[in-house]
Amino acid sequence: MSLPRHPTFARSLVTPRGRTVTLPVFLPVYEARSALYSPAELMATCGAEAFILNAFFLYRDRAMRDRFRKQGLTLQEYLGVDCPTMTDSGAFQGFRQRVVLDPRKIVRFQDTIGTDIVSPLDLVTPPGDGREKAREKAEVTLKRIAQALPLAESSLLAGVQQGGRFPDLRRWCTERLLEIGVQYLAVGSLVPFFTQNHDIALACRIVRDTRAMVGPDMPVHVYGSGDPVELPFFLAMGANVFDSSSYAHYALGGWYMTPYGALRDAGRLSSGEYRCACPACAQADGEVGTFADPARLTLHNLWTILETLRRLRHALDEDALEALLAEVLDVHGAWFPDSALRSSWESACDG
Repeated sequence: MSLPRHPTFARSLVTPRGRTVTLPVFLPVYEARSALYSPAELMATCGAEAFILNAFFLYRDRAMRDRFRKQGLTLQEYLGVDCPTMTDSGAFQGFRQRVVLDPRKIVRFQDTIGTDIVSPLDLVTPPGDGREKAREKAEVTLKRIAQALPLAESSLLAGVQQGGRFPDLRRWCTERLLEIGVQYLAVGSLVPFFTQNHDIALACRIVRDTRAMVGPDMPVHVYGSGDPVELPFFLAMGANVFDSSSYAHYALGGWYMTPYGALRDAGRLSSGEYRCACPACAQADGEVGTFADPARLTLHNLWTILETLRRLRHALDEDALEALLAEVLDVHGAWFPDSALRSSWESACDG
């Protein structure tokens, strides 16, 4: 097995609006309607540095849209913090239900409200799509990206790679994106391939191929990646931007995130096998008490994801990523002996 020792990619990104993003970075999904905490609270408590929001929700709310368009509200003012931002287009909503939305209008809207990174209205490609359907969706996505590129006048446009479960289609899509001239690559529709058993082989191969094709300078963003046990392996293959609402969704389901896998019961915490340094668990009743409080669990989960990114940055600085991967594999394997993480990682490295 050939383990990547040190992925080669840029360690910072300066957006067209002049904001600097340290890489690798995790962008928490922020949705004001369901959020338990403000962006300022998440920055102060968990160390969040940037956010991703769904511009579709802002756009379809006529009153909110008018505040942005007619009253000059900016995304930074809406969030209440001045930090790098990315916006999504509503592609996932369009996949789940019929959405009447002009691909060009939603890109213009994102650019106008002051986001740093704009998402096109790509076509989500689930694992069940056959080759012909996957190629058709990729072709439509590529056409929309080519149309959108000149519309993102003050922002970066994410070139979204599609291709479903077919690595060769994804490579072809990446080639086309480079020809179009995108400067930011987002790997789309990998979330359906993330499994509870942590079989990361296909996702890691796709990320590795993508990084090899785009070179060291372009950001490679894995849409929807938010499990701290998987992030080190995606990074080792070359990804350096991640986002997810997993921290909140896991909390609602009663899942307690750790760097070695999410726990559904407090057994390992009660025994003292794992200790957490986050503000939520630092309270008097500690880690075990966090399980009973979804609000505290949300904070804990986000802190854990962001702490994982801080550890990854340090490992890159110290050329210690291989040791960190070995630690995660060893502890995860001891906790979850039936997991596919180690075998799928070895398969990805050998394949």
